[in-house]
Amino acid sequence: MFRNRYVRTIMMSRMLLQLGVWVRNFAILLYVTDLTNNDPLYVSLISVAEFAPIFVFAIIGGTFADRWPPKRTMVWCDMLSALSVLVVLLVVLSGSWHALLFATLVSSILSQFSQPSGMKLFKQHVPAEQLQGVMAMFQTLVAVFTVIGPILGTFLYQRYGIELSIALMVVMFVGSGFVLSRLPRDAEPERAAADRSFKREMLAGLRYVRESRVLTTLGAIFAIMGIAVGMIQPLGLYVAIEKLSRDKTFLQWLLTVNGAAMLVGGAFIVGLAKKVSPQALLATGLIVSSVGTAGIGWSSSLALTLLLQVLTGLFYPTVHAGINTMMLKNTESSFVGRVGGALSPIFTGTMVVGMSFAGLLKEALSLSGVYTLSGALFMIGAFSLILIIRGRSASVGGRSGAA
Repeated sequence: MFRNRYVRTIMMSRMLLQLGVWVRNFAILLYVTDLTNNDPLYVSLISVAEFAPIFVFAIIGGTFADRWPPKRTMVWCDMLSALSVLVVLLVVLSGSWHALLFATLVSSILSQFSQPSGMKLFKQHVPAEQLQGVMAMFQTLVAVFTVIGPILGTFLYQRYGIELSIALMVVMFVGSGFVLSRLPRDAEPERAAADRSFKREMLAGLRYVRESRVLTTLGAIFAIMGIAVGMIQPLGLYVAIEKLSRDKTFLQWLLTVNGAAMLVGGAFIVGLAKKVSPQALLATGLIVSSVGTAGIGWSSSLALTLLLQVLTGLFYPTVHAGINTMMLKNTESSFVGRVGGALSPIFTGTMVVGMSFAGLLKEALSLSGVYTLSGALFMIGAFSLILIIRGRSASVGGRSGAA
């Protein structure tokens, strides 16, 4: 897979982006909690500001990604993101921290044009039998920065402050754009494709998803996962503070343990990519996530919490690799952007809903109750997928018997 120029180049680009985003996110989290005295409402709003724009722009960005040259789109998105963050840095230097939300907003919007363009390049230039391995490899990359990102973000914020953290993100976006510029020139788009109505193409993408049973099933699982993840995403801080009686900065070590396990799990999945179906990977990951999430919510033992972080981290790459492989294998190249744009808002939208109510749910149900509810939703998603797999197997068996 590393012999593929597109895989190598896009991986290098994602390395730079992951570094910048992790440093930014952790620095902003610590900065805002310092200013608001750990107010759960403001902690939730940080996540909402990061993910809410995706719900609006994903289908728009995906449709344009199917129309525009993918390499050029990715380079321009990185450069525009760098410019927007540079403007925010200047505003923050003048004393307004609220501008940090603008940086997150712009980069989230532009990523909805860039990410589907990258998936389109994979669909065009990576053999089908290698797709699952590539998806697992990219999840391993995410795991690497899940390990080093919180540590580096905390270190830079505590040592140098929010300004340097934002400046580093500018450098990372510019570096990513430069790396992507080394890809071969995009093929010229067909004039007929450029002349088609944007609205017509967007609606065609939505119909394409609706008429595919596999893609509609993924949409339902996305919705369940989104709510489950959203409910607990802003509350990790309180696992460290309330359950483990640690300082808020201890969250970085919980994420580090989880990320290290993701790294090992991702590397393992790369080796299994050709032997296990993406459906089996996804179902397994959801079941383990269910058990691990509920356990973390109830554990007050540091050893048990770390063990559960390892368990969920080891199997999280199976969720990512399974979903993305199923989506790419069941989507034509000309629809990759729109399918991703149609499905991503389902996950993001429901995740934003979960994050918006995370603080209120914590007050109503307790921290343990929220984590238990999240675990139950993961289990529902797993059983939904298993029932569909069994139904399809029974259907195939029935046709064979009739023949």
